[in-house]
Amino acid sequence: MRLRRIRPLTTLIALATVAGLALSGCGGGSTPAGGASTGQGAERTVKHAMGETKVPANPQRVVVLDTGELDSVLALGVTPVGAVTTEVSADFPAYLKDRLKDTKRVGTIPAPNFDRITEARPDLILSNKVRHAQHYDKLSQIAPTVFADQIGSTWRETFLLYADALGKKGDAEKLLAQYRDRAKQVGQQLGDPASKKVSAVRFVTGAQTIRAYTPNSFLGTVLADVGVARPQSQQGEKVFQDISRENIGQLDGDVLIYASFGDPEKSGEKAVTEMPQWKSLGAVRAGKASRVDDDHFYVGLGLLAANRILDDLKGILK
Repeated sequence: MRLRRIRPLTTLIALATVAGLALSGCGGGSTPAGGASTGQGAERTVKHAMGETKVPANPQRVVVLDTGELDSVLALGVTPVGAVTTEVSADFPAYLKDRLKDTKRVGTIPAPNFDRITEARPDLILSNKVRHAQHYDKLSQIAPTVFADQIGSTWRETFLLYADALGKKGDAEKLLAQYRDRAKQVGQQLGDPASKKVSAVRFVTGAQTIRAYTPNSFLGTVLADVGVARPQSQQGEKVFQDISRENIGQLDGDVLIYASFGDPEKSGEKAVTEMPQWKSLGAVRAGKASRVDDDHFYVGLGLLAANRILDDLKGILK
């Protein structure tokens, strides 16, 4: 911000102090009210789903409003000052929790707490259109805000976007290359991964059906990178297919992975896995049905979660 020369000197000093506390907002030119200054003044322009936003050259106080964003910043060595949790838990994802001891909870994914976000004094906010398109303008008044367009299967692209906002795109590209190499190695260890059909199942609190996840989901992309095949019931452009309890047979595969979003009793997992139809699935009878951690298999949506999945698949698929 440029200021004209104004006398007396005390007035000039007061105005300069106010200017030093202001942060540049989105490309529309609005000035965030709640952000903390980096003290450097240098900025970069980032193109994202909502347009262009000027962000600090080296963000110091980052707030993230979804799990993919949380995973991504931690993968890049940045501990956020604020983050949300899912609506079924007051805790951060189990696989990340130990790294978030100094991170404040600022609401849930569907209901971010704007007062807490402001109190965190962010100089950068990261989220996406899927979750928070309606909140973008309000968030941008707090601090420069960068949004991804989609979530889930586009996790690699969104990881690069957030890395760009953090000034760490080169680091992100190297990390993605390492992940691709690891996924290929896991597939090679199977000998012929394409000959093995892997079923990805999730029980969700509040849902009336069982979800069978497709290649167009986060977990689906990791399985594709390994090179395994998928059951016919788990194809298509949707993120998941809804399977009724009457059609449990459609969940079968050579290997079956399943998890619960929320309490297993409330999600329906306990009831379904005790049904004769479930127990008669080929994967279950062969001892190839594995209950996995929902936090990194389905919630995480980022590089750290993807690498944890690869670690688990080594044992699950052998």
